[in-house]
Amino acid sequence: MESNTTERIERERHPVPLDTSGLGGWLVLVQIGLYASIVLMFKTILDGLEMMNSEAWGFFSEFHVLLGPLIVFEVVVTILILLFTVFVLIMFYLKKAILPRLMIILFGVSAAFAFIDLLWAYQIPLLEELDGGSLIREFVRSLLTCAIWIPYFIRSERVENTFVK
Repeated sequence: MESNTTERIERERHPVPLDTSGLGGWLVLVQIGLYASIVLMFKTILDGLEMMNSEAWGFFSEFHVLLGPLIVFEVVVTILILLFTVFVLIMFYLKKAILPRLMIILFGVSAAFAFIDLLWAYQIPLLEELDGGSLIREFVRSLLTCAIWIPYFIRSERVENTFVK
């Protein structure tokens, strides 16, 4: 009973300001990014599955020994990241305290995937030639996303008031 009273008194002394809690502010951009990521991942998965089911699959697997496994790797990892993103979105709307850590994991895994994909694809000479730097841009974009959003989820007052408290 006493701890309840102590907690209530503490909350009354340090109330959470309304403007720094909830799913507003910069968290709106996070929500938009999560939904956009889900849509883009669906497209990536469908494109990859189409390549694996097409007549061209024989060409892909014969063209270079790493090309077939690369396509399978991209599809499988994208499915796993898609499932994790949906889970993160559910935790986001449930305002679970674990959400900041989940977002940091999601950003880190996405950057690691972009890096592995870049290294793997550049082992195939024709892909490196045809890429035009898009894989490098994707990796740099992932790093910038990490550089911006990981500190936000660690230090933001809104994140703390919405998810941690």
